[in-house]
This record gives sequence, C-alpha cells and structure tokens, in this order.
Amino acid sequence: MARMSKEEKKRQIMDTALRLFSKEGFFEVTMADIARELGMSVGNLYNYFGSKDALAKELILYISKLLGEEIRKINLKPLSAKEKIKEIVRFYFHTAKERPELIEYFLRIYLSNREVFKNGCEGMICVSPFVTEIMIFFEEGVRSGELRDQDFFSAFGLFMGYLGGMVFLMGERMLPNDIAFYVEDISENIYRALKA
Repeated sequence: MARMSKEEKKRQIMDTALRLFSKEGFFEVTMADIARELGMSVGNLYNYFGSKDALAKELILYISKLLGEEIRKINLKPLSAKEKIKEIVRFYFHTAKERPELIEYFLRIYLSNREVFKNGCEGMICVSPFVTEIMIFFEEGVRSGELRDQDFFSAFGLFMGYLGGMVFLMGERMLPNDIAFYVEDISENIYRALKA
C-alpha cells in the first residue's frame, strides 16, 4: 500500500477534525481525540498543526476556498443574475446536505467563536475566497442592471441570512421537506430582494 503524501495526510487530519467538531463540538474535541481517531500519536499530529487554533484557521481557509471555487465556476457561466442565484442556492444546499460538516463549521464554529480566529483571521481574511466570489457576483449583477446597487454587506447579509437560516433549520430537523425542495422559493426570494 502506497504511503500518503504529507498533503494527503494533512487533508485526512482536516476531514477527521471537521467530522469530530461537527459531531462533538469544537471545544469538546482535543488534539488527542483527533490523533486517536486517526491512529496516530499526538506528537505527530502537532507536526502538521502546531495547535488546535492553527487547525481551526486552516479549516476555515480550506472551506472558504472550496466554496469560493464552486461559486467562481457559477460566476463564469453565461447566466443571468437570477439564474446564478439559483445555482448558488442549489450548490450551497447540496453541500449542506452532502457535507454538512463544512457548512456547520462555517456557521457554528467560525461565526460563533470569533475568539478562536482573532489572530490572523480578522475581518473576512480567512473567508476571502468565498466572499470575493460573492462580491464578484453582486458587482456583475449591478453592472448588467439586473441587481440594485447597494451596500455590499447589506446584500451579503441578506443572501447569507437566507442560506444560513435554511441550513440551520435543516440541521435542527425542522424542515418538513428535503432542503432541495426549497431551492426555487429561496432563490426567488433572494432575487426579488436584490433586483433593480
């Protein structure tokens, strides 16, 4: 069996940490718990991540990059702003369903525990790949005349409020239907709130 590269091992550690943080809670999980789950020594784990906070920051950078890359693909498509909104909503809901630990980490750990991310993740630094692509989406929509020119944070808050709220309801098992059922209505609501 081939040995894992350092990058593959790092990704395995991150995936395991995400799963454990999602299941047990960020503050309840220790580096020793992560090492035990992986069958490696704690000392070896520290060769990859110098602290739990360093791992936490690496995870939010990874998630932001992953989400940003997918939204970039949508931004590059020759679609209207209305169609792009639907694509973004569909992608976000699909990710929340298939890899809930990614979205849960973003919503429950990153946004709720700012003290963990105070050094090196101030403002939106650690989520800039994701935020940048959303910003590009808004700018292009305004330039085409389809979206209303407004403060970025107002538009971003509205967009993410809808997405985060629905994913939260899904996570709490409060939605009577599968989250995919809501793509059309949520997309339409977001578009109506943003359109010129």
